[in-house]
Amino acid sequence: MKEHPIEEYFDIDFEDKDLLKTALTHSSYANENGGKNNERLEFIGDAVVDLLIGEYLFESEKENEGVLTKKRANIVCEKSLSYFASLFNLQDYLFLGKGEEKTGGRDKDAIKADAFEALMGAVYIDQGIDACKKIVKKVMLPNLGHAYEETIDYKTTLQEYLQSDKRSLKYSIIKETGESHDRTFTARIIMDNEISLGEGTGKSHAEAEQNAAKAALEKLALK
Repeated sequence: MKEHPIEEYFDIDFEDKDLLKTALTHSSYANENGGKNNERLEFIGDAVVDLLIGEYLFESEKENEGVLTKKRANIVCEKSLSYFASLFNLQDYLFLGKGEEKTGGRDKDAIKADAFEALMGAVYIDQGIDACKKIVKKVMLPNLGHAYEETIDYKTTLQEYLQSDKRSLKYSIIKETGESHDRTFTARIIMDNEISLGEGTGKSHAEAEQNAAKAALEKLALK
């Protein structure tokens, strides 16, 4: 009997419900309350995701091994897995310790990505590889384009774009909004200490700076 929203979403009925709970339990919660955390499941889930995405790329792409390896790395990187996890609100179901909760743990890419891998590990152990394929087909394969976009390092791209002109870039956080546990930051890029190139927002300084760099690149492309 399906008892959890994740089971309903993927049409999976865990035989061992405790295994699902373990997959959703961060080490900070286990340290405070006892019990198992999801790190061992994350280990096996990482291998399962690598295998299934590797199989998909092998069957659907014609590139050589080096290109396929790079593509798989983009799909299974922390940023991408965090994005896939957010598509079914995995972060809402996590068990986090009080300290991790206060510092915005539910929005951290590392925690969401690890939980996604742990879930895949739990599904593999409880239901087998075919059930894991259902998850891949539902949330990963239809959204690969966005995953590729998420992994672009806009700051590095912008720096390389302007490098021939020997321009200097400085990033600064110019605004913070929201509650302490749910902050939104606005970053601005200044070129040569005087020219504003663009602004961007995000849930962390790094995300805001990346979005500012993306905005700057789009502005430069228009010119």
